Amino acid sequence: MLLSVDRSQADSVHSLSFEVIASVAEREGVDPTEIEPPEYDALYSVVNPEALDSLFSPRADGTTRTQGRVEFPFCGYRVVVTSEGDVEVYDDLEDA
Repeated sequence: MLLSVDRSQADSVHSLSFEVIASVAEREGVDPTEIEPPEYDALYSVVNPEALDSLFSPRADGTTRTQGRVEFPFCGYRVVVTSEGDVEVYDDLEDA
């Protein structure tokens, strides 16, 4: 799995970038560790995983960030990540 995150961190608390990988892996019927090139796109080729992880994280003073969502294509799916931490994967790129 080619993510720009510490694997030990992904084991205890799953980051949004890990959740994207896991959600696509579930749709594909494979283990998340199998979502890597050359068979699959690298997440960092479509979105910066570290930026995605920090986008909706609390500010340094602990306050929450504004509501929002990010959409991007990944591995033939339309992925939607919300400020609530939800990750939705749509089969058809046009259904999101």
